[in-house]
Amino acid sequence: MDKFDLEYNSAREHLIIPEYGRHVQKLVHHCIQLETKEKRNEMANAIIDVMGNLQPHLRDVPDFKHKLWDQLFIMSDFKLDADSPYPTLSKEELSAHPERLNYPKAASKYKFYGHNIQTMIDTALTWEDGELKDALIYTIANHMKKCYLNWNKDTVEDAVIFKHLKELSHGEIDLSEKDETLSDSKNLLRKKTTNKNKNNKSSKQRRKR
Repeated sequence: MDKFDLEYNSAREHLIIPEYGRHVQKLVHHCIQLETKEKRNEMANAIIDVMGNLQPHLRDVPDFKHKLWDQLFIMSDFKLDADSPYPTLSKEELSAHPERLNYPKAASKYKFYGHNIQTMIDTALTWEDGELKDALIYTIANHMKKCYLNWNKDTVEDAVIFKHLKELSHGEIDLSEKDETLSDSKNLLRKKTTNKNKNNKSSKQRRKR
């Protein structure tokens, strides 16, 4: 019985970018070992063409070719001495950790209103007193009420919304003494249900086509 030496992937060299397969990795290693830069440049460009054909979905990505050249140097473990038409990525740049981003602080404890509400309130505070400012404030209050109802509630008193609005505006907006009332909870919930039904109807129509 003949004996065969089987080669298992676990015993093979680690693939740095598996998407390109082992044959491309071998081409990269061969390119590294070429004696002259002229030959290395020629083969590097040929490898880039092969890589581009293997990843056609990346052609719409900005700087597509630049990405391929970066991947080529990564697969060579940055040992390839070839001329890239783009700034060459270094090993240090690849391994560098991104700067730590500050965790965004919530505008308030009332997360169900969303972050945009605070921006809208801050904008209203910069407007001159008058009908336009009053209209904007009541629009904000109605939107807050709608957000509150979306937060798994069936009803909410206007006084609760006015209290939250006063708190979010640092006491600058107080509607509790006004005679105006906000939109009825049923109307806001009805709009929500109507929009949901329209979306479901549109989805069903698309499925029938």
